[in-house]
Amino acid sequence: MSTQPPVLDPEATVRTSWARVPLIAAALSLVVGVILLAFAWPAVTASAHDLPVGIVGTDEQVDQVTDAIDEKADGAIELIRYDDRDAAVTAIDERQAYGAIVLGAEQTDAPEVLKATAANSSVAQMLDGIAATLQTQIDAQILSAVEANIATAQEKAAESVKAAIQAAVQAALSGQTPEAPSTGDTAAIEIPTITVEVTDLAPFADADPRGAGLTAAMFPLVMGGMIGGIGLTLLVKGGGGRRAVGVVVYAAAAGIVLAGVLQGAFGALQGDWWLNAAAIAVSIGAISGTITGLAGLIGPAGVGVGAAFTMLVANPISAATLPVEFIAAPWGAIGQHLPPGAAATLIRNLSYFPDADVSGAWTLLIVWALVGLTLTAIDIPGRRLRAGVSRAEHPLTT
Repeated sequence: MSTQPPVLDPEATVRTSWARVPLIAAALSLVVGVILLAFAWPAVTASAHDLPVGIVGTDEQVDQVTDAIDEKADGAIELIRYDDRDAAVTAIDERQAYGAIVLGAEQTDAPEVLKATAANSSVAQMLDGIAATLQTQIDAQILSAVEANIATAQEKAAESVKAAIQAAVQAALSGQTPEAPSTGDTAAIEIPTITVEVTDLAPFADADPRGAGLTAAMFPLVMGGMIGGIGLTLLVKGGGGRRAVGVVVYAAAAGIVLAGVLQGAFGALQGDWWLNAAAIAVSIGAISGTITGLAGLIGPAGVGVGAAFTMLVANPISAATLPVEFIAAPWGAIGQHLPPGAAATLIRNLSYFPDADVSGAWTLLIVWALVGLTLTAIDIPGRRLRAGVSRAEHPLTT
């Protein structure tokens, strides 16, 4: 009599113990908290400090404005003195300053506030506030001067009338006919009009007047780099050399595609199309290469490490939406040396600040890409497998 073998529950041998279920759930909740912290921390803790803003004027003018700004800005602005307006404009064009205050050579000359909205709209609004403060101070000074002139004129008029009355009385007492009092030379009181001028040296393009497209461009760039790195690591088999070639081809193709969409379709990028495409390509190559390089260094675990590093560390401190000076030190400076931060700076400068020095950003991205490609090609886990090392011996790195 044949007996049927017992039907085994395929999940019976892999069931998670009841004791571990709440531990896993709690651990995942902590992961969610870490993700929220990574994205929210730069925005919540953002505060302006030492924003470089130029100033042009005499020693007395600069001292007055510096005292007023220090009192209200509370360390948010660092004033940098320039010899003239042209020097201040050059500093803004080269991204050495976010704006400048140009004070008139004469007291009646209207001050000018220079800003660059494309550098950062928040700082541009801050400079608009400075212009409004200067206008208030000027209006108060004009009002005070006019009131003083009116008081002086009233005193002179009263003295003139008093003298005329005394002369008429003396003439009457002496039997002479009093002369009609003279109105004298009464000059009209002039009220000067001085209006603070605000000049935007780098406004956003008409196709992207609020800069939303430029800011949003960073998300597909970072995600594109991550998708390429993860996908090529998991899908391309047969050695690190193949994955390295895949990164190069993917970065070049993605650069052309994203530049076509961002600049050709949306108008979010300005300047030379091919230069922007090259910048996007090297940025994606740096991000993708970081992930494939870590996988080539420590194995499959490198994919997770590289993705987490890019999304939870490098991206939040990239200063893509906030000025570097808004991010707590030293994280803002560190972020500029990571691929997302260098990419954001490079793409913004290529679009709106052609005079700015972008050699540092190009160099950083190329170095990240080359190091990543080198580690990808070396493929230490693949070498171990080919040498006969079992996955059991190195479960995370083979």
